[in-house]
Amino acid sequence: MPLLKRARIEVYLPERNDISYSRLQQVIEKEFLATFGGCTVIRNIKGLYVGSNDEPATDQIDLVYADTPFKLDGNLQAVLDYINQLQAAAIEASQEESILVVVHEIYHSL
Repeated sequence: MPLLKRARIEVYLPERNDISYSRLQQVIEKEFLATFGGCTVIRNIKGLYVGSNDEPATDQIDLVYADTPFKLDGNLQAVLDYINQLQAAAIEASQEESILVVVHEIYHSL
């Protein structure tokens, strides 16, 4: 079976009881659907991190990710520009210090 090399873009969103967070997630889902033809959402993941006050913190997060139809090789700058815009919009729409956006290479089998 041949393997196809692709880029995966992941957005980690904190779960909050705030309509703006639900809307933000819906916007990202629709963006991935329109841009890449679909996405996957994994809800209620436990996130652990050290907060800005150097204290351990826990968040419930949702992961929204999409696999691009192209390789990361040769498209790195376009992907970087895309995720920077996505991250900036997510931070602006939320009240978070940061929103984690991850890009990595994956392989699909046919």
